[in-house]
Amino acid sequence: MSAVAADVFGQAALGPITLRNRVIKAATFEARTPGGAVTEELIDFHRAPAAGGVGMTTVAYCAVSPEGRTERDQILMTPQAAQGLQRLTDAIHAEGAAACAQLGHAGPVANAKSNGLPAVSPSRLFSPLGMAFTRRPDTGDLRRMVADHARAARVAVSSGFDAVELHFGHNYLVSAFFSPLLNRRRDNYGGSLANRARLAREIAMAVREEVGDRIAVTAKLNMEDGFPGGLHIEDGLQIGRWLQDDGALDALQLTAGSSLLNPMYYFRGRAPRTEFAGVFPRPLNWFFAIAGRGFLRRYPFEELYLLDTARQFRRELTMPLILLGGITDRRSMDLAMSEGFEFVAMARGLLRDPSLVKRIGADADSRSLCTHCNTCMVTIFERTRCVLRPEAGVSKARGPWLVV
Repeated sequence: MSAVAADVFGQAALGPITLRNRVIKAATFEARTPGGAVTEELIDFHRAPAAGGVGMTTVAYCAVSPEGRTERDQILMTPQAAQGLQRLTDAIHAEGAAACAQLGHAGPVANAKSNGLPAVSPSRLFSPLGMAFTRRPDTGDLRRMVADHARAARVAVSSGFDAVELHFGHNYLVSAFFSPLLNRRRDNYGGSLANRARLAREIAMAVREEVGDRIAVTAKLNMEDGFPGGLHIEDGLQIGRWLQDDGALDALQLTAGSSLLNPMYYFRGRAPRTEFAGVFPRPLNWFFAIAGRGFLRRYPFEELYLLDTARQFRRELTMPLILLGGITDRRSMDLAMSEGFEFVAMARGLLRDPSLVKRIGADADSRSLCTHCNTCMVTIFERTRCVLRPEAGVSKARGPWLVV
């Protein structure tokens, strides 16, 4: 624990940048980029929590490669995207917040049918998202993907972002390499933990070499996958140590769970099985009707539900850590600070009320209005929103739905 707890509403350094406070809006896919273009609706989506008091808002999900999009309408970080992204970062900065771009490759979570390109995973597997087998990348493919991350970071710098977050969680590409169940390779990227962590370390170093100290570089790291045969906490800790020792990252945001096999492990709360079965087209609606109980498992929501696991990382690591999961009020924020975490991240609470941070700052008794019904999950890729807000509605889903 810290000898003196930091003030969550005080200024804080994140690598080379300074945030006005220690509250970060976590990446939540916005579904506001038709054709991969920045829209006024996307700008408004991030302007709202910026005006509502967060220190930094994270734009999700910015794909580094065409096949790494979760679906065809996702932002692809190319120079052609920079002009629209600059309008987005300008709007965020005008409200006093910093802007972060979440960079990553969806790997096996990509919808191959939507992208028109095969999804990629460490080892070949069948993906229900694209109803097709994934492709196993060779060493040359992986070198290209590392370079793609560096090029995407260059676009982020030119677009006015203050930070990038590398997506090393939820069994997206890099996290899938961590998993003994998903990674059955026998080359330098499979087998031992050191080999399974190689891609993450190469990406982090390549991005740091590209951006230098112009922006902050963080990573969203799985502590554990939450299913048998997946990444477990001891290996997650070792990966964290290696990333810390490499010195490429300014902070780690700690997460858990799998978009492929156990998404409720990082959501917690009600599992909206009926809603998914009702909105998905065939054959995915059949999948949810038959297998929804096993896929969307039930985990009760608790405040700070990842804290016990994250404490192990806090004891082992000295680098800045961002606590995610069940941050709902000033008490939970202050507890995170007293436990030695440098930042907290919020997602669903800000969907419900983008002004939550400002409200908590003005009244310590205020708390999130989110009920953890998780019906917001069903709106992913149509127009991500809290269905309890007056303007909200739920429309038909047309692709993978996962919050990132």
